[in-house]
Amino acid sequence: MLLEQIGDPGLISDWEKFEELSKRKKELEKIIEKRRELEEVKKQIQENKEILSLKEDAELTVLAEKELESLIEKEKNLEEDLVPKKETSPQSVIVEIRAGAGGGEAAIFVADLFKMYSKYADSHGWKKKTLDSNRTELGGIKEIIFELSGKGAFSQLEYEGGVHRVQRIPVTEKSGRIHTSTASVAVLSKPKKTEIKINPADLKIDVYKSSGPGGQYVNKRETAVRITHLPTQLVVTSQTERNLLQNKENAMAILEARLLAKKEEQELEKIGENRKIQIGQAKRAEKIRTYNFPQDRVTDHRIKKSWHSIEKIMAGELEPLINALAQAL
Repeated sequence: MLLEQIGDPGLISDWEKFEELSKRKKELEKIIEKRRELEEVKKQIQENKEILSLKEDAELTVLAEKELESLIEKEKNLEEDLVPKKETSPQSVIVEIRAGAGGGEAAIFVADLFKMYSKYADSHGWKKKTLDSNRTELGGIKEIIFELSGKGAFSQLEYEGGVHRVQRIPVTEKSGRIHTSTASVAVLSKPKKTEIKINPADLKIDVYKSSGPGGQYVNKRETAVRITHLPTQLVVTSQTERNLLQNKENAMAILEARLLAKKEEQELEKIGENRKIQIGQAKRAEKIRTYNFPQDRVTDHRIKKSWHSIEKIMAGELEPLINALAQAL
């Protein structure tokens, strides 16, 4: 069946599906090869046990004992390899970035961070979907919530949560003074359908007109959605789409992620701590990372390590930072 799908001429126009099927074919080939190897090892184990049971040749018996020990270990390793591995890291992540101290410059920094993570996601082939955003007239973003889907999305970004600080001369600064601004980042895993169940009766849904700079459809129709989860009083919004249903789906995705985070926090007896630790109060002093443009340096304060080439990092080249964090935290 799989070979028939791969051989389908129609797949030429669907490269993504072709790659997915090809990957699955390689995985199955590896499994088949390991099964063959395991059968051969089992056969050799049986042969060595028969030699030992006969006890006819002392030298051959010693060799059989040594080989049997090695074969049993190999059998164990092969059987472990054939056990299906459970995916422990979520494949989708919801990232929230909000402007902190610094006014308009903080909003521009949020836009820069959004571009940085978007380009990093593009380099890994992840899919991106904006769930909600609040943009400013000067090209900044007060708040943006987006979903990234792809292999390793959560595991690679889970340590990005916290307050990020930028030091630079804003484009609007005439006297050449260096300004300090902050933005908070929260990283939430997107729950699977079975993880979070929401009773529709627990939801209060309001619709209103979208707001934001420009746009011919802004403020024309009531397509924005605000959902309040009554038991927890969590409030989420979405106004990025022109379609009311799509905005509702986006808002529900945000709500589900926040409810999962809350559930995990309660289970760890640290109610609200994870997200509060990540977001803090978005003050200048509460920081995990500083982006210093005049000194061309990015410093992660948790591991006390710095990197240069800040423009490349802001362009999505985050691999050195993410690898260092993964090893240290």
